[in-house]
Amino acid sequence: MNIPSNLKYTKDHEWVLIEGDIATIGITDFAQSELGDIVYVEVETVDETMEAEEVFGTVEAVKTVSDLFLPLSGEIIEFNSSLEDEPEKVNSDPYGDGWMIKLKCSDLSQADKLLSSEAYKELVGA
Repeated sequence: MNIPSNLKYTKDHEWVLIEGDIATIGITDFAQSELGDIVYVEVETVDETMEAEEVFGTVEAVKTVSDLFLPLSGEIIEFNSSLEDEPEKVNSDPYGDGWMIKLKCSDLSQADKLLSSEAYKELVGA
């Protein structure tokens, strides 16, 4: 299982890459493998300012639909529109081409509450 050490993680299986005040967010390799073949990613919250823990979208797999929870507060500034035509990128490259949103963070101190790769490995038993 791939759990890159340069990322932060949530207990809801999202990953976060923080560059300045911009966070790129997606779901983890563990999450995509648990969901199975992803057929649709829906994010209708672009340009909205939201609080951490709010639902920013959903990911639909063959067998289930799962909510996506925002790991940090801020404004959603971009959705990975390539997922509209190729949602399977989330399965094949969850930490690369399968990213979901970019967020302009309003409170970077919230990142201190996210999990390190080591803590996330413990959470998923990797």
